[in-house]
Amino acid sequence: MIIINEIEKIKQEKILPGMKRNTTYLLFLNHLRLCSSNCLPPTLVVELCLWLIYHLFCEIHENVQAASIPGSEVELRKYVLTFLLVMMVFSYLGSQEEDLIMIDASINPRRLSKGNEGSVVLKFIVKKGITINPKPSFTIELSSSEELVFPKNFFTASDLEVEILEDEGKEYLVLTKKIEIPFTVSDEAVRGMHSLEGKVKYFAFSKAENWCLKTTTLFSASFYTR
Repeated sequence: MIIINEIEKIKQEKILPGMKRNTTYLLFLNHLRLCSSNCLPPTLVVELCLWLIYHLFCEIHENVQAASIPGSEVELRKYVLTFLLVMMVFSYLGSQEEDLIMIDASINPRRLSKGNEGSVVLKFIVKKGITINPKPSFTIELSSSEELVFPKNFFTASDLEVEILEDEGKEYLVLTKKIEIPFTVSDEAVRGMHSLEGKVKYFAFSKAENWCLKTTTLFSASFYTR
């Protein structure tokens, strides 16, 4: 994972000669340099912040125990409450981050009979300022289904003939048109309501913030077989 690799680099560097290598203060200074120079995605910045806060708390705890001075336990409780509050704030901010892609998935037609042909229809809404790279691969993966038979369980952008454009030497996928994946209804399909689940794996790029992130967006669609 990129964060773990970057943290290890931070631990091994000597930013200010003469200071303790394991000082959390040094880690924090390097964290600021890392975020500003590499333009990390927001989720990774939050993760690194949480990691640093945790180690700051551990360092404070060790110092308080070593000091063994009157009132130290009261001070420690204050630090614990502050730590928990900061954790809650960062967790909330992380949960509020928008998906880079929103997917509206449906089955056409929604009511199917054994032997019928149909298609999974995917409509994409890409977050403003984000482009989706064709390489490394953009893939759509479908969960196994006893009711629907697909040519295969994953599809690439080239399989689906998704249009590719170029801007300032960088290629990106045009996802303004719906994508359709054909299937046949199995002769063994059980009558009733069903749900098809899948996921899209892709690399998103932000030109304004200069970062690239590998991520996944899930989708599902319901249908009825008779």
